[in-house]
Amino acid sequence: MAEFLVIRLREDAEQPVSWIAVDDRGTRRGHAGSGSLLDAAREIRERRVIVLVPAAEVLTFSVHVPAKGARLTAALPFALEEQVADDIEDLHFAPGKRNASGALSVAVVAKTTLLDWIRRLSDAGIQAASIIPENHGLARTPNTASLLLAEDQLFFNDGDESTFVISGMSPSEVLVAANIIGDSDAETPRHLLVYCDSAANETYEKDWALLRHELSSVDVSLLPDGVLPRLAITVASGEGINLLQGRFGPRTEVAELFKPWKYAAMFLLALGIVSIVGKAADYYQLSAEHSALKQQFAEEYRQLRPGDTREIVDPVATVNSLRRSIGAGGNKQTIFLPSLLQLADALQNNKAATVEAISYRAGVIDVRLNAPDISTLDRIVQAVNASGRFNASLQSADSVGDRVNSRIQIRETGA
Repeated sequence: MAEFLVIRLREDAEQPVSWIAVDDRGTRRGHAGSGSLLDAAREIRERRVIVLVPAAEVLTFSVHVPAKGARLTAALPFALEEQVADDIEDLHFAPGKRNASGALSVAVVAKTTLLDWIRRLSDAGIQAASIIPENHGLARTPNTASLLLAEDQLFFNDGDESTFVISGMSPSEVLVAANIIGDSDAETPRHLLVYCDSAANETYEKDWALLRHELSSVDVSLLPDGVLPRLAITVASGEGINLLQGRFGPRTEVAELFKPWKYAAMFLLALGIVSIVGKAADYYQLSAEHSALKQQFAEEYRQLRPGDTREIVDPVATVNSLRRSIGAGGNKQTIFLPSLLQLADALQNNKAATVEAISYRAGVIDVRLNAPDISTLDRIVQAVNASGRFNASLQSADSVGDRVNSRIQIRETGA
């Protein structure tokens, strides 16, 4: 259950404001108060603040604009340009809800006026969640016209699209102006709901009697504690157009967005720190092991080459250098490709033979050939030996059908 402090501003900034605490179920949470905005600020506590502003400063229209979102915001000033007297650049347009016919309620206020209300509230340390025209606190009842007599003003709505504020007219005159009674042929509500204090009830007693002859019913509800409790209950339930939209809307605080995730973020941060520390420890350990192995290798190398005092940058290159210096596999590694070239030349002249497999080990090449006959194999062996660099020998030969599988071994001459 949400609680609100509803504060009602007056047109004259010098006049005292009034306030009352209510909840979203329409229940009062205390008595109404009156005083300065600083007095009202002390009553906020943990409650959200709804501010009711003078209805005479805000116009409410009903318009059919199919756009939504940013397009709606851009379209509203031009849709209502012909219905407002001031330059649309000086006005703030706040959209509300759509009714059953799709018409959109729009509140229009001068930007300077709205900024002045916001400044007055800010000077008192009040941050409003909503700023709503006070006449929007008169609830709309389907098929029923509603009147609220607030001091010297009358708030009116027809339960659907029409709503306005007027001064200096009696209730019956207001209903004539709204085409609720009179010669209008339009389909209009036949029920009237009136909110007023006892003094206004006595003043317009004749109006009620007249209207009961014109309408199906007239119900008068007295407001012993003034108009604020009635207005507050309506806006606390979510009714009314909030003027704090667009550039006047609340700014999104990043800290507030992340507040629900605070503990999860702290856990992830701690996990990240532990991971980094672990990686750093592993790196330090590996670096120490690398240094120890490098030092051990250097000591062993100095025993083999005591005269070489250069820093060992690449141990692998150093080992290869040692192997070449003692002839470990030095020349034998160089015969592989030349021997393949020699074998390819021999096969070029004996195309009936095919290579099945080639292997190399310790300077010796083993070639498995498939040839049509022994004489072909003999010509291949002789062609390889003709180079003088290599010595080829037939190791085995087996007849398989009309072909001969054989193994030839090639090594460097003198090896």
